[in-house]
Amino acid sequence: MKQRLYLFDTTLRDGAQTTGVDFTVADKRRIAQVLDELGLDYVEGGYPGANNTDTAFFAKSPGLQTAMFTAFGMTKRAGRSVGNDPGLQALLQSKADAVCLVAKSWDYHVRVALGISNEENIASVRQSIAAVVASGREAMLDCEHFFDGFKGNPNYALEVARTAYEAGARWVVLCDTNGGTLPHEIGAIIAEVTKFVPGDHLGIHTHNDTENAVANSLMAVRAGCRQIQGTLNGLGERCGNANLTSIIPTLLLKSEFADRFETGVTPARLTKLTHASRVLDEILNRAPNRHAPYVGESAFATKAGIHASAILKEPQTYEHVSPAAVGNRRNVMVSKQAGKSNVLDALERFGVHVDPSDPRITTLLDEVKSREAMGYAYEAAEASFELLARGILGTVPRYFSVDSFRVMVERRHNARGELTTVSQAIVKVFIDGDSEALWSVAEGNGPVNALDSALRKDLGRYQKHIDGVELVDYKVRILTGMPGTDAVTRVLVESLDTTTGERWFTVGVSPNIIDASFEALLDSINFKLVRDHAAIDMQLNKKSAAEHGMFREAAAD
Repeated sequence: MKQRLYLFDTTLRDGAQTTGVDFTVADKRRIAQVLDELGLDYVEGGYPGANNTDTAFFAKSPGLQTAMFTAFGMTKRAGRSVGNDPGLQALLQSKADAVCLVAKSWDYHVRVALGISNEENIASVRQSIAAVVASGREAMLDCEHFFDGFKGNPNYALEVARTAYEAGARWVVLCDTNGGTLPHEIGAIIAEVTKFVPGDHLGIHTHNDTENAVANSLMAVRAGCRQIQGTLNGLGERCGNANLTSIIPTLLLKSEFADRFETGVTPARLTKLTHASRVLDEILNRAPNRHAPYVGESAFATKAGIHASAILKEPQTYEHVSPAAVGNRRNVMVSKQAGKSNVLDALERFGVHVDPSDPRITTLLDEVKSREAMGYAYEAAEASFELLARGILGTVPRYFSVDSFRVMVERRHNARGELTTVSQAIVKVFIDGDSEALWSVAEGNGPVNALDSALRKDLGRYQKHIDGVELVDYKVRILTGMPGTDAVTRVLVESLDTTTGERWFTVGVSPNIIDASFEALLDSINFKLVRDHAAIDMQLNKKSAAEHGMFREAAAD
């Protein structure tokens, strides 16, 4: 019988400590859902009470189906009771299902950083864990700098771990906080710890400062740990944390682990791994690591030559795992059948049922490849992909067309003599064949906001469908290495329906940032109209399908 391994994600806390990363509450909720769909056991959301974002995130459960929503925080301060410690109380009052507390396990840090006695630290651990257990939540302790502490004073480090376990901690997590421990040291130390705390209550939390975080995590499993902590794409302070994007497929696809262990990530869910990795990168507005193991664009790429021809005949001898197993693809000669499978899966998700032999599926696949070459990325813009797919299948009505738009940016002095910049947009729209144009004018906080406001200001008979739609996020990425303003720009727009809470993402690509933004905004509105099944004259519907080639520029697909 296989033993169970538990996967604990700390992207929303450890990942937020990465230089240049700053999650919003909406970002956290979306990432948590992606991790939940992947099948992780725990999603650590942050530190409620430490900042406004985390406090707001923990004020309402994100509604995870698989993972336990976990809060992170500190054990109570020495000299205070459990009930009189604001930090611990914030954890106990949050909507978390589990609480992970951090405590010093290196006696040097207890003395120098905390300025308390070893005994006081032990008492804080015992009382804090007991308080979490008493609240009905699952409790766990992160033993900070455990491996350094063990090397300095093994008896005290073990006492901290044992105290947490005896107080009721479901997991005692051994942390390589500065990332300096090597795999052989990890194995030897954990073997000693298992004499005091059972392996099925031990976790491992490693940092990547020696490029050994993944290796250390796998070594910890071999030595007895049954919980692994890490982050998606290896995010984390300094050099990052253990990369779950590499650890998870190794556990499922490599026989040494797959034959002995099982996780909450099933083979079917594993196929979403590449998608999850790239969604995170899009949210962070950064280019995916092309050379990342398993999920990188080059992970299964082969240059022309002897390998290029041989790999198509015997791919299993040139690839250590199947690209499809992790949702990736081979980059020599892409299999149209594999590509069709991906498209058909997406269409099923959208509620569109198509015969797999329908030639339009191949047309759609070719169109996606062509657009990807231009700079489009649909991993984090499924609304745009759904519109593209429905357009090619002839199921997107042409609700409206934009005849023209103009954006003006003026820097001037206002009535108070203050220097200010004003953006104004004018949009000329025809509603599904009406001969009379609708003109909308709006000012905004920047040209994109002005365009968005003008476009949503008056869509005639469709206005009731979009009154609750708001632009809530906007990300820009320069795609090429071309100099200056000749660079191609990709814009990702996030929209929110304030009446239902639904969010969707659309994408636009153009050498002109305003044009790319407008394309993404058009997709956003059309997606909402499609979702609402907005009524339209069927004759015009048929006409729009015949005119699909102009949808992108005009209004709909």
